Amino acid sequence: MKHSRVWIAIGLLLLAGGLLYFNHQVLHIRPAEVKEWIVAFGWAAPAVYMLVYTVRPLILFPASLLSLAGGLAFGPLWGTVYTVIGATMGAVVAFGAARLLGERFVKNSDSGKWHAVQLQMERRGFIYIVILRFIPILPFDLVSYAAGVAKVRPYAFIMGTLIGIIPGTFAYNYLGSSLASGQLSTIVIAAALLLLVILLSLLLKKKVKLK
Repeated sequence: MKHSRVWIAIGLLLLAGGLLYFNHQVLHIRPAEVKEWIVAFGWAAPAVYMLVYTVRPLILFPASLLSLAGGLAFGPLWGTVYTVIGATMGAVVAFGAARLLGERFVKNSDSGKWHAVQLQMERRGFIYIVILRFIPILPFDLVSYAAGVAKVRPYAFIMGTLIGIIPGTFAYNYLGSSLASGQLSTIVIAAALLLLVILLSLLLKKKVKLK
């Protein structure tokens, strides 16, 4: 049984690595290209964009690239709205998949950082999800999978994700929309805003302990 879990884990890692390589090295997709593909759907473009964001965790497509494309396609306001909805639905998909399948792979991990994160999620629920979404302690999708395995209530997970991702999402979408405008002043302001969000999250990260 243990050997089978090891081989399954190796297979999943190889699959993840292959998807990442395909996304970054083979497709060479840029935000502008994603934007052109999205807007080609016309009135259905927002729904298609949110659907793509929903399945994104399963194909390991870069979230930052998709957020920039959302800003390019829909502007800072609606780009943020659609991205927050899509990213939250994608997080729910990862959360549900981990709740159904993930426990068999991590149930024996009772020490170290994983156990600390799991305990904090179970004890603090909503507020800890908000913190993990805003501060880059762990990758976005890993937080969803970890919460699915931990005993986090779905409502707390959804609301924590929804609230926690708003600042970073707006920053990325504003940057994307500024690139579409082509105005140097707007681009500088958007880049400064994104940098501010990143610096603030890094400063807060030093004050947040996993244990």
